[in-house]
Amino acid sequence: MTTGNLFADFEVPLNGERFEALLSHRNLVIERIISSADITPTDYVQPQDEWVVLLQGEATLEVAGKAVELRSGDYLFLPAGTLHVVRRVTNGAL
Repeated sequence: MTTGNLFADFEVPLNGERFEALLSHRNLVIERIISSADITPTDYVQPQDEWVVLLQGEATLEVAGKAVELRSGDYLFLPAGTLHVVRRVTNGAL
């Protein structure tokens, strides 16, 4: 059994994003990403499917050339091989 709290040890980085693996099991990886408002947009094309949920804050992503606005509680499915870029996040977005 694995338990934890997504808001525990919540420390916003001065810049960029902090990635923490919370669970790795077989072909499943669950990460917590804590974002600073000071990010450098980076192209991501992952070899695996991704399901992203924004627990707090706001974010603007560019997915396959289209802007996607996310607010607390929103989620997004990204099929493997989909180009996506985080363009903007609020400080402490989780």
